[in-house]
Amino acid sequence: VTSCLVNPRACHETKMPILPAVQKKNLAVVGAGPAGLAFAINAAARGHQVTLFDAHSEIGGQFNIAKQIPGKEEFYETLRYYRRMIEVTGVTLKLNHTVTADQLQAFDETILASGIVPRVPPIDGIDHPKVLSYLDVLRDKAPVGNKVAIIGCGGIGFDTAMYLSQPGESTSQNIARFCNEWGIDSSLQQAGGLSPQGMQIPRSPRQIVMLQRKASKPGQGLGKTTGWIHRTTLLSRGVKMIPGVSYQK
Repeated sequence: VTSCLVNPRACHETKMPILPAVQKKNLAVVGAGPAGLAFAINAAARGHQVTLFDAHSEIGGQFNIAKQIPGKEEFYETLRYYRRMIEVTGVTLKLNHTVTADQLQAFDETILASGIVPRVPPIDGIDHPKVLSYLDVLRDKAPVGNKVAIIGCGGIGFDTAMYLSQPGESTSQNIARFCNEWGIDSSLQQAGGLSPQGMQIPRSPRQIVMLQRKASKPGQGLGKTTGWIHRTTLLSRGVKMIPGVSYQK
């Protein structure tokens, strides 16, 4: 079944048509991340009066982190789309605004889309200055050394590894460099369109080890269509992946 990260109606348009609201309401949406944005513009398109609050200075929430990952630059365009749709649908946007319960009393309904906070594992020494969360690295740009251990081989762990192992500018937006890295003969002169030189993926500028408690293959829970790409890229860059570990301190 096909679905979309930001559009719940994708491939279900006939089952979920956008119809005019029978009873128009004054709605407050708390959180301008992907969920809050999707709800706000669809509710406004139905005729509701929508006010969208966010404590930060820009819309997007976690998308502002995801767009920095090599290969995920398309999220810049997703956010451009939402900025435009906020204008088109007439959503009232209030950034840099930490909304209070008293302020929400004036609305008919309140939709909470305030997102999540990282889970801190109960490991002895987790509060050491050298221990960083993914938000410290991707959002706050904390300095990262040359030897890195990443706890967790889920989506965020792989994204962080892709970010830290990227040697220079991402090639995902440069067709010629992308083809060179993946051994693609764009001239189609070689059999199968494969370059005789093969893949030319550069090594990571850092020594990175990814750790996972499960004994299964690291990254097994990643998307079926992209997980193998992330694993291949990181392994080609020299990133090590160790499953079946236990964290003592």
